[in-house]
Amino acid sequence: MPHGLSTLRVLDFSFGIAGGYCTKLLADAGADVIKIEPATGDPLRTWSVGGASPDRDEGGALFRFLHHGTRSVIGQPGDAHIEALLASADVVVESFPAHVFDALDIRTRHPGLVWMSITPYGRTGPYAERPTTEFIVQAESGGLAGRGAPDQVPIMAGGRIAEWVAATFASVAVTAAARRAERTGHGEHIDYSIAETMTIAGGNYAEFSYALSGRPPIVKVHRTFETPSIEPTIDGYVGVCTNSRQQFDDFLLLIDRPDLLGDEQLARAPGRQERWDEWNDIVHAWSITHTTADAVRLASELRIPVAPVHNGADILQCDHFAARGIYVDDPTGTFKMPRRAWRMNDVDPPPPTPSPRLGEHTGRIEHRVPSRPTAPNTAPELPLVGVRMLDLSAWWAGPVAAGMIAALGADVIHVESTVRPDGMRMTGAMFGTDGPWWERSIHYLCANTNKRNLTLDLTSPEGLALLEQLIAECDVILENFTPRVMSNFGLTWERIHELNPRCVLVRMPAFGLSGPWRDNTGFAQTMEQVTGLAWLTGHAWDQPRIQRGPSDPNAGMHAAFAMLVGLAERDATGEGAQFEVTMVEGALCAAAEIVLEYSAYGNLLERNGNRVRSAAPQGLYACAGFDRWLAISVETDAQWQALRGALGNPAWAADERFTTHEGRFAHHDNLDEHLAAWAACGDARDLAEQLVAAGVPAARARDPRTSHDNPQLLARGFHEVIDHPVVGALPTPGVPFRYASVDRWLRTPAPLLGQHNHDILHGLLGLDDATLDDLTAKGVIGTRPKGA
Repeated sequence: MPHGLSTLRVLDFSFGIAGGYCTKLLADAGADVIKIEPATGDPLRTWSVGGASPDRDEGGALFRFLHHGTRSVIGQPGDAHIEALLASADVVVESFPAHVFDALDIRTRHPGLVWMSITPYGRTGPYAERPTTEFIVQAESGGLAGRGAPDQVPIMAGGRIAEWVAATFASVAVTAAARRAERTGHGEHIDYSIAETMTIAGGNYAEFSYALSGRPPIVKVHRTFETPSIEPTIDGYVGVCTNSRQQFDDFLLLIDRPDLLGDEQLARAPGRQERWDEWNDIVHAWSITHTTADAVRLASELRIPVAPVHNGADILQCDHFAARGIYVDDPTGTFKMPRRAWRMNDVDPPPPTPSPRLGEHTGRIEHRVPSRPTAPNTAPELPLVGVRMLDLSAWWAGPVAAGMIAALGADVIHVESTVRPDGMRMTGAMFGTDGPWWERSIHYLCANTNKRNLTLDLTSPEGLALLEQLIAECDVILENFTPRVMSNFGLTWERIHELNPRCVLVRMPAFGLSGPWRDNTGFAQTMEQVTGLAWLTGHAWDQPRIQRGPSDPNAGMHAAFAMLVGLAERDATGEGAQFEVTMVEGALCAAAEIVLEYSAYGNLLERNGNRVRSAAPQGLYACAGFDRWLAISVETDAQWQALRGALGNPAWAADERFTTHEGRFAHHDNLDEHLAAWAACGDARDLAEQLVAAGVPAARARDPRTSHDNPQLLARGFHEVIDHPVVGALPTPGVPFRYASVDRWLRTPAPLLGQHNHDILHGLLGLDDATLDDLTAKGVIGTRPKGA
């Protein structure tokens, strides 16, 4: 980066992917990141999900990917030389138990420091100190129980996705706070919860949907498999999705079944579930007679979201990824890795610089004094107050990015038109079409809080002219159209820069502004299909399955982070910049391990239901009652001994085969039989509490519709009640972190269509009432979708 975050020094005390990828994002944007490690090193140095044994000093492929361009110092919190580094730092990222850093009294001794704690549940609340794993976090969040076939054991999202997505949210939280600290001297403590991330990214706002439905008795299993989705072909699998009626109708044309056009039951997702076997026979009759490449080509011609379903071996041969140079060599040349997920001003990211050997920079870090003012004795404002964003995006990935920027204090104007409203609004029809049904979309209501809304018909000269006037008044533009759309409006980067030289443009095309798939449509499902995330998700005996959720917020937070980097670049240079943040490259980073493991060690990672190599036993066990599941995840021998004790030390558990982790993993089937028999007649909640009290990572697998009753979320105030003029006052998901300086994140509900037309066009651009009436009469602005 020419400038970016180069003014920041970051001390990384964290362990795991969440802290590691968060600080990697900061380092990739120019920050000076110093990894503080114990003498034995970060455990990720010797980690390989496929069972390899990397050298500790050099670090394995995952550690190196996460720490390219950083420095390593051996030490512990409280050591004298670490104290000296704390005094020189702008940002601290850590994942220790709360008492470790509380003892350092950081906020008193370093009031201008931004300090972020990333932990599974956050530092407060009844679950704060529970033993846990990625699997248990997914179970608590609701995403696990909501994924899979209704008559099968639910399945986890593969690839430790909770940590990867948490890292992207965390990068936004810490960068925004650091920007404010540089300007005002106000430091911050950020208490980050990985579990709250997955309540958003895995739960898909199911609890909000349930509340909006009036919370009827739960008598039906929540989970389903999406269809059409991943379908078998002659030589593998193809991934599709049909998020709109037009896409579904086009899919029927693709599979040579125009006779089904007008079948209203099949046109609805619930109807396809009801006719599951019939529908799958129809789809497979076509798909198994085509190669994956042919299916991709034919679907692309109809503008259906489509992609090949990749694994760690064949993804490196993907023509689009090769054309864009997405996979690059580690500096040692020993493995392939995805590059940084964003490009600035049409320039590829530089090659990665080496990751540090353990303790390579101990005693060699130069002294510096942070350049920030002394904070005034007043409460700090939200970090992005004074920033104005034009949000031209739609669906979930773009709006959730802009929603995060709005939560952090920016004035975000969500622009739609009455002719083409945000596509996500159309899902409001699932609650019926009486009244203003377009104001009842779950994802729209949750992702667009704190924004203002403006309607402009950009196909009209008047609408486009007004948008250009707004561009001159804004700091940032966010858009996620396919690449041709902005240029068709004449809104090239050159034109935007001419209108406002200080404006930052963040573009979120599915596949990028170049390459063979440039103009292809893509959604979160597409990203999970093409990147390998789906390959890692599903039962071992089944086909790959999409994760259904994480890729949208993952893409959104990569874009929000790039926007903050753009503001920092503008602060340094006085000039705006264009950022290209593709959905697919963010997802490829979240799926990095499939390529790291294959290219470094020859390990082809596969889906394995709810099992992972790092834990045994790990699984879901059916309990008494309707769809009740107990999640257990044992990572250490001590936890195994605790599990034995909690079970009453049954004779079967003394089997020598179960003494070691390797033995337990090898004989997992036998362990599952015993644990399933033990759990079958018990209450899932009671059994989980019994195991947790004994020190075993366990949880009742929560139905995502009941997340509003989660004791941990209640204690931390994750849901905030906000009153919407159409749907009323409902507990609405906030953000997955707490600033010490912020009591509430949700200030206003998601806006109605065109709700702020007058406020913006009159208040900001100075249009009079007569002009506004004329624009309304011409349909340039309005408050109701055309035809509704």
